[in-house]
Amino acid sequence: MNLILLGPPGAGKGTQAAKIIENYNIPHISTGDIFRENIKEGTDLGKKAKEYMDKGELVPDSLVIEIALDRLEKDDCKEGFLLDGFPRTVEQAEALDKFLEGRGGKVDHVLDIDVPKEELMVRILGRRVCKQCGATYNIPNMPPKKDGICDVCGGPLMQRADDTRETVENRIEVYNSQTKPLLAYYDKAGNIAHLDGTTGLENVFNAIVGILG
Repeated sequence: MNLILLGPPGAGKGTQAAKIIENYNIPHISTGDIFRENIKEGTDLGKKAKEYMDKGELVPDSLVIEIALDRLEKDDCKEGFLLDGFPRTVEQAEALDKFLEGRGGKVDHVLDIDVPKEELMVRILGRRVCKQCGATYNIPNMPPKKDGICDVCGGPLMQRADDTRETVENRIEVYNSQTKPLLAYYDKAGNIAHLDGTTGLENVFNAIVGILG
């Protein structure tokens, strides 16, 4: 299955992605993770991406398309994949469709997780990430057992540099203006399912399983 996960920042895409890849045994491709890894390693791609991400802006289509399609050419994607963070614009979606058509494939399902802005702000500003293993927590909804300490590896928890109120509001605004047209694009294609992201992690995942089978 070729799947796409859509939703604004803080909608819970990462949590649902982990459950989907475990259940359906397909690779999870997060362009955000790819960019962050490049930023950490100080690559040219990372430096370019960091300029945009630090301001809460989307990385330009040409750069995102290049990195995403290069990843989809890897052998582990031949039997399917879960895309998270790509496509984010109609131009990216068209590039993906063209890429898949050239290989005799298509996007099978698009999963759109919808959460109101007020809830997104609470979630993102309360998000903490383990500096060592990358495990994610949420202070109001899913806190660690010990304040500031990761349950998984005991490492220190930190707030991401781009999880400030101003940047978060900008990221949500950017999503609404640039990514929401994708919903119409996939509505027209007839392969999108809209999910209420406020119903709880398990309920959202159960709805996803109901769609995918």
